[in-house]
Amino acid sequence: MTETQYLSPKTIDEAVNLYSKNQGQSKILAGGTDLLVQIRSGVLSPETIIDIKNIKEISEIKNNGEGSFTIGAAVSGASLEENEEFKDYWPGVLEALRLIGSEQIQGRASLGGNLCNASPAGDSVPALIASGATANVQGPNGKRNLPVEEIHAGPGKTNLKNDEILINFDFPTKEQGSADAYLRMIPRTEMDIAVVGCAVNITMDEDTCINARVALGAVAPTAVLVNEAAKLLIGTKLDNDVIEKAAKCCEDACNPINDKRGTIFYRKRVSGVLFKRALKIAVERAKR
Repeated sequence: MTETQYLSPKTIDEAVNLYSKNQGQSKILAGGTDLLVQIRSGVLSPETIIDIKNIKEISEIKNNGEGSFTIGAAVSGASLEENEEFKDYWPGVLEALRLIGSEQIQGRASLGGNLCNASPAGDSVPALIASGATANVQGPNGKRNLPVEEIHAGPGKTNLKNDEILINFDFPTKEQGSADAYLRMIPRTEMDIAVVGCAVNITMDEDTCINARVALGAVAPTAVLVNEAAKLLIGTKLDNDVIEKAAKCCEDACNPINDKRGTIFYRKRVSGVLFKRALKIAVERAKR
């Protein structure tokens, strides 16, 4: 049995060069909370593991002002939780990120790893989508950025090229009166995978909604940006009729499966319920 080679580049260019030379034979290690489990269970057996945690741009938190942040793909949940400025601006993203595993896992699990694992039920993904964050990737042919909602191609698959590495995320400037929230439904009280997840990012001008983004997880092969629900909210005072119609849009946007954790009918209904609850939290935060 061939031993797996471990490499720890110190620059992005070095990491990209190593990764592009071993297309299909290497795996990127950011936090490792999914990768190491998959290796130990025999699901993966890469020839090379490329550890990117020691690269500055991939492991730093940069505050650009007014809610705009650049967050490295390998920044751990615990590190982001300790950043009071990020917590003030993006509580919904942190709500999602802190649901990934146990407290010990939080010391390693990262936004980048959770996104690139491409699980339909990844908790941080709907929150990233709702935030309007973009993902910055780099390969031997240069850099490009993608809205987070365009990263996933299906369960376990991304739209990153075989020689591209996720470097960091850019979070947009936060508008006055904006706030986000994330909720999920799980069978147990903790340490479980979402049956449904919902993230809402809302901007209020007094009692009127002037901007909104809504995203769902675990209800389709990839996380879903529900533009129809957001459009219904914008320009309204969020009366009950509008909220109910937007909740129905969330249900209609679902394309779930039946499994032992939830039926298609159940997941659709829960998506509408979670949307209404997450919206209420986001609106309350926006008005503070």
